[in-house]
Amino acid sequence: MSLAIRLVPETVRTLGFAAIGAGFIGIGTTMIRPIRILVLQNITDAILMFSFDGINDHLPLAANTYMILDITANKTISQGFFLAEGQRIYCRHMGVAPTTGSTYLTTFYGAEI
Repeated sequence: MSLAIRLVPETVRTLGFAAIGAGFIGIGTTMIRPIRILVLQNITDAILMFSFDGINDHLPLAANTYMILDITANKTISQGFFLAEGQRIYCRHMGVAPTTGSTYLTTFYGAEI
């Protein structure tokens, strides 16, 4: 077993402004690996709400802002918290629909070298 871990990105997930409605919609596909780092970018002109279950409000982001969650970057392959494989992130607008831009979800997982 190697003690070195390589940080590997999954393909970026995106949701254009026209698809963002008043109800939650998934941003791209589910996670293919346990996620160590998550980057959410709201590059729209509206406040967006994000959800980890598609039902409840968890995280609002103002227009043209981003958030980075460093969940487990400094742990071994099997230690620490992770965003689960199969997890999906959801998005909705908060009253005023966006008229430009997109929201992006970038995720990273750890792989042994």
